[in-house]
Amino acid sequence: MFKDILLPVDLGNQETQTKAVTAAVEIAKAFGSRLHVMTIVPNFGMSIVSGFFPANFEEQALEEANKQLHAFVAQAVPDDIKVQHIVAHGTIYEQILHFAKEADVDLIVMASHRPELQDYLLGPNAARVVRHAHCSVTVVRD
Repeated sequence: MFKDILLPVDLGNQETQTKAVTAAVEIAKAFGSRLHVMTIVPNFGMSIVSGFFPANFEEQALEEANKQLHAFVAQAVPDDIKVQHIVAHGTIYEQILHFAKEADVDLIVMASHRPELQDYLLGPNAARVVRHAHCSVTVVRD
């Protein structure tokens, strides 16, 4: 039923990812799925902000994110699961939706923090992914 599963992870809050990783791994094992584990390095937003960082800061940030993602996957995902590592750069929910569509994933499994008043039901990225994804989305509360 699920051939390709996208698991976006927040490497800055790894402890909040545990339940989502566990759910994605269990689903991947049950269906023999490939797991696409993705992390996103946010962009600066406004170009004036980038002037406060060294010229190669984004390149270094992407390299470091790639190292951290591989280490995270090695620790959190069993070796018998087929894994693709993805490091994207940009707006979090846009990158998740873009990859999900491009890779034609069947399911997105993502963590969401406990809601605060301004979040209503889901965190802003999870809510946007649920609202706009072309595939099924499972949101796992931390």
